[in-house]
Amino acid sequence: MIGEYNTSRETIILKEYGRNVQKLVNYIRTVPDKDKRTQLATTLIELIKQLAPVAKEAQENPQRMWDDLYIMADFNLDVNNPFSTPDRTILFKKPRKMEYPQNDVRFRHYGKNIERLVFEATQKEDPQEREEAAIYIGKLMKTFYSAWNKETLDDSVIVKDINLLSKGKLALSLDKVREENLFEKLYREQRTKVQRPEGNERNQGRNNRFKKNRHQHRRRDK
Repeated sequence: MIGEYNTSRETIILKEYGRNVQKLVNYIRTVPDKDKRTQLATTLIELIKQLAPVAKEAQENPQRMWDDLYIMADFNLDVNNPFSTPDRTILFKKPRKMEYPQNDVRFRHYGKNIERLVFEATQKEDPQEREEAAIYIGKLMKTFYSAWNKETLDDSVIVKDINLLSKGKLALSLDKVREENLFEKLYREQRTKVQRPEGNERNQGRNNRFKKNRHQHRRRDK
């Protein structure tokens, strides 16, 4: 016979370990002495740790590898297991359903964190600190909204939404917001703060080089 087709071979129970590991498990089952079977099973697991890629994930949980050994043996393996012997029913257990957090977000385009920040701002006792916190939240709201929408959010909408989220505890003057442009986007402020020092340092460097070159020309003339 030239070769074997996979369809004519014995089924591999856990394909991630490969056919050779399955054959070794089948051989261990045929060994009559229990101590010898245990020794071979332990050696096989150490071999799997070195050869099988899937074992890298299982090394943190050694019991999983012994469980897989029993699964490949169709739970017909009598060895001195260092862990509790698994039951066949583990193959039919359904994974526990993941519960997704059910948080009601009033304004989804701002996100849940904005609501948390509004709540924290309402806890401040100093009126000036509450106002500063509300202005900062307004800047965040405008920035977040612009990140996902092409149109610009009007300041009046932000003032109204802050008032609603805080249940009237954070009341800003719309006229003051517009006159002083209090809700200017954060990234513009950060960019301005970063660019100004660089520009000043660059100009100072140019002035210093100009002065140095001017002194050098004067010395040559002399």
